Amino acid sequence: MSILIRNGRIVTAVDDYFADVFIVGERIAQIGTGLQVHADQEIDATGKLVLPGGIDPHTHLDMPFGGTTSADDFDTGTVAAAFGGTTTVIDFAIQTKGQSTIAGLDAWHAKAEGKATIDYGFHMIVTDMADERLPELERLATEGVTSYKLFMAYPGVLYVDDGTLYRAFRQAGANGTRICMHAENGIVIDEIVKAAVKDGHKDPIYHALTRPTRLEAEGVHRAIAIAEVANVPLYIVHLSSADALEQVRLGRARGVDVIAETCPQYLLLDDDYYRKPNFEGAKWVMTPALRQKWNQDVLWRGLKFQELATVATDHCPFCFKGQKELGLDSFTKIPNGAPGVENRMVLLYHHGVNAGRISLNRFVEITSTTAAKTFGLFPRKGTIAVGSDADVVVFDPNRKMTISHGNPLTHHMRTDYSAYEGFEVQGWCDVVMSRGRVVVRDGKLETHGGGRFVKRARAGELLR
Repeated sequence: MSILIRNGRIVTAVDDYFADVFIVGERIAQIGTGLQVHADQEIDATGKLVLPGGIDPHTHLDMPFGGTTSADDFDTGTVAAAFGGTTTVIDFAIQTKGQSTIAGLDAWHAKAEGKATIDYGFHMIVTDMADERLPELERLATEGVTSYKLFMAYPGVLYVDDGTLYRAFRQAGANGTRICMHAENGIVIDEIVKAAVKDGHKDPIYHALTRPTRLEAEGVHRAIAIAEVANVPLYIVHLSSADALEQVRLGRARGVDVIAETCPQYLLLDDDYYRKPNFEGAKWVMTPALRQKWNQDVLWRGLKFQELATVATDHCPFCFKGQKELGLDSFTKIPNGAPGVENRMVLLYHHGVNAGRISLNRFVEITSTTAAKTFGLFPRKGTIAVGSDADVVVFDPNRKMTISHGNPLTHHMRTDYSAYEGFEVQGWCDVVMSRGRVVVRDGKLETHGGGRFVKRARAGELLR
């Protein structure tokens, strides 16, 4: 199959020009003005943007948590991602405590294989790492899993102590791989939570009140210090506050190899959502919690001036009915996470580009290119160039839409609510292609399935 995209405005992280794109099979074969080639089909992109497919480096599909399992699996989650212009996700496989990380990887391969519609990779969540198990990290790297996530949060579940952090950090650095860090002081937070429960507090707002931003900042500071000593590149996930961003600035200023992601929820939502009546605030219980609204301007500035590197979703969806309701008698029992994989690109375009907060090039950089470079997918993915995978979005900058659970054009995630209900956006994905296959066109799914696992390169290497 060959496809010719004519007359589009091609935007990458560094380029902005008008040209045609000729796709043969799975790759981009030619780019030029007025291409004279035979194609099996043509797409007229006049007046539209031609963008690299989005890369969401932070999703949790089919993930057990809090007595239930995230609502989207690799079928529904990747379909929803495609409708939103995302053509690659990097999900988190989980090591069960006391067991092999290789067994965790095998379990996630079984969850994804044959179900995904777009391409996917895995990080590995490390829940313990005795000395005798350290060689597993090199084996994971040879399997294309070149980043590992560790938690300072969730004592008794995912939390690991500083000694385990250092062992894993040191080995990852020696292997040429990257550490992803959930940085909050979970031990102190647990004490604050216990005090709140003892005082009889149970409403969703206490999820935020028991997680102060200073304890996120302390976790980020400590993670950076350990990474600096261990000599490993560090990626702070879902950074939510000005306090935490200050620590990233300080680390980078002294030369530490640390970058950070934030998420649309921290740019656009605030802790007042937890005060909604009738337990509705539970819909936005996630970790880190939503913060006071003033943090949003600081995070937007961080994106503009490259203090923040990427925007991911931390898509970990749970339905309100039957799942979030597990916490009706206590905020501590509400499953942590919210839907968003479908909304990231259009929200960032509208509230970033249209609002004048970021440029078009920066939009592409934070939604695709930096994730590709950080996690060993570039230049196969993350750009529009001859030889790259034909992961392409034809984007209409003028089309308006209202995001709503009740709108079949804007909600394909398997949840009974939208975290961005009623948000109006200008800018929409008309055509979404994954490796030369048209997956979505004009709001309809044209290709179901066919996504592949991508073995990622090590830190600083290119994927061919």
